[in-house]
Amino acid sequence: MFDLESTVYAHATSTVATHLLVACASQHPAVRLVDLKTGSSTHSLAGHSGSVLSVAWHPKDEHILASGATDGTCRLWDVRRSASSLGVLDMDDSIGIVGYDGKGLGARRRERGKAHNGAVNGISWTEDGQYLVTTGHDERMRVWNMTTGANTLANFGPSLKNSYNTALTPLVPPSILSPTRTIFYPNAGEILGFNMQSGSLLKRSRAPQRTPRASNTVHNLNDRTTSLAWRAHQIEMYSSHADGTIRCWRPRTAEDVEAEGEEFNVGEHARDEAAERKRKRDELDQIVRDLTKRRET
Repeated sequence: MFDLESTVYAHATSTVATHLLVACASQHPAVRLVDLKTGSSTHSLAGHSGSVLSVAWHPKDEHILASGATDGTCRLWDVRRSASSLGVLDMDDSIGIVGYDGKGLGARRRERGKAHNGAVNGISWTEDGQYLVTTGHDERMRVWNMTTGANTLANFGPSLKNSYNTALTPLVPPSILSPTRTIFYPNAGEILGFNMQSGSLLKRSRAPQRTPRASNTVHNLNDRTTSLAWRAHQIEMYSSHADGTIRCWRPRTAEDVEAEGEEFNVGEHARDEAAERKRKRDELDQIVRDLTKRRET
């Protein structure tokens, strides 16, 4: 057990590292690193001026880490260095720094600038490490070219909702499954799919509404999407929600369309049979009424 003596908002481990470091985002304004091998806290990465809400390791380099905090900054770190900070991302910079390679090598360190006009509570790398996606309380999602550190200025429109201190991390599927670089955003009551380059909305997926359970206990019936995850080696996405559910999402295939067509045909046939039975009953009732009238006369 690691006691960081503050609320932990998020944590991350590297998928390519030989080390067993866990980066922790907490109320403390420094990123805390703990070592699963030794069971101790190794050191802290100081630089933020507010609580750290999100952390993400570089997908190719085991020593590079990105973090976002309530001060509106997104910082890059090299955990091997004594002065670990490699600088910050600046939303007003759409050109970038010459020589910047996503690791701070061969470029002057930038210490001024903010990634968002509000807390940064979501960070996600593309699988090749060429782009970084951040989300913030200014209800914006930004894409950064990590070759130069520049803001790509992709505009995802006014539909994004983000006002919680908990991590709200966008999901970037593997490029082999999404050649157009799709980003999925966990929005309130829905999941939005965007083109990463253009910012255009490609897909809006809404979960079916649940019927509230009768209980003396007050339940949180908020259908807010809290997190997204991609299943490795499968075309499946999983979402968790504030109402306590976890859902699985799959693309519609040709087989699905065919099965839906068969179900529709079966339904049409059943409706035709029911209509025919009703017609026969009506005719029989009419015959009975006619016979009854004749007997009365």
